[in-house]
Amino acid sequence: MLELFLQKPKEMKVREMEPLADPVGDEVKIRVIYGGICGSDVGVYLGKLKHATYPLRPGHELVGTVIHAGPDSSVEMGARVVILPNTFCGECSYCRNGDTNICERKKSLGVNMDGGFSQEFLISSKYVLPLPDDLPNEKAVLIEPFAVVVHAFKKVKITKETSVCIIGCGNEGMLAAALAHHLGARVTAVDINPHKLELVKQIGDIRAVLPEDLALESKRFDVVIEAGGTSSSVENGIQLVRPGGSMVVIGLAPEAILPVAYVVRNELTLYGTIIYNFPSDYLQTIEYLRDPHFCVDAIVSSIMPFTSFQQAFENALTGNYGKIILSFNEA
Repeated sequence: MLELFLQKPKEMKVREMEPLADPVGDEVKIRVIYGGICGSDVGVYLGKLKHATYPLRPGHELVGTVIHAGPDSSVEMGARVVILPNTFCGECSYCRNGDTNICERKKSLGVNMDGGFSQEFLISSKYVLPLPDDLPNEKAVLIEPFAVVVHAFKKVKITKETSVCIIGCGNEGMLAAALAHHLGARVTAVDINPHKLELVKQIGDIRAVLPEDLALESKRFDVVIEAGGTSSSVENGIQLVRPGGSMVVIGLAPEAILPVAYVVRNELTLYGTIIYNFPSDYLQTIEYLRDPHFCVDAIVSSIMPFTSFQQAFENALTGNYGKIILSFNEA
């Protein structure tokens, strides 16, 4: 069995894995089908994620099949599953309140513990969720990043009367645009990359513009979704919120300067949001993806064998692609 192994930033290779033990307790052995490349995977690869630890096996957006189940597993052998890549203790005050996404002892696959970019791996069955038969793998691999968006959208009310601006059209920004469009909102998507804007237009009736073009207008929005993860996208985004409106910050900008007086005088609401709660946000995400009217096909740009990881990561670094998926079905 093979895996991707990151000895240190920018030094990744395919290598033979140590043989896996049989699962014990509630563990399951997963044979990986697909793994999506995320912005955080790129950050780990480049050494730009401060809490990443090395050496490391990357990967956290994962779909696979249970090929061996421990005696206490809650999932049966043969089940096709999606992985929850963020652990939670179940004991801290946040977990007891149902907020597993802010668990005090949380760790993340592919960041500060070995991930799943391998042909097989072991994981507790508490972190896997069986998939419905009618959800194809190409959509199922979007569950983890899309659950981030679904969780974020719970902060605000979006209807057919809502104007929504999505800042940043990376994978989560495109998924946010798709969900806002699906909910009937009037959607404007903003990005510095014309290639990304063309992808967004394929989702549906979405206005896709460059920042400089939007700056020429005086338009403000009921809801702004910040998915760019830069200081400027946060600082500019708050100026796009109408009086009484809201901004939801998904991106992880290192810092930003906010006009507090402007926020106060206009009664703006600013929400921070991090990952998702399990299983509720995953279950809602699956229902969206099962809906034949929910359009995400344009978001997946390519599926490549995992042995072509170098090209896949280079493509991701260009910023010109949507979701890039690694296939682990072939060596």
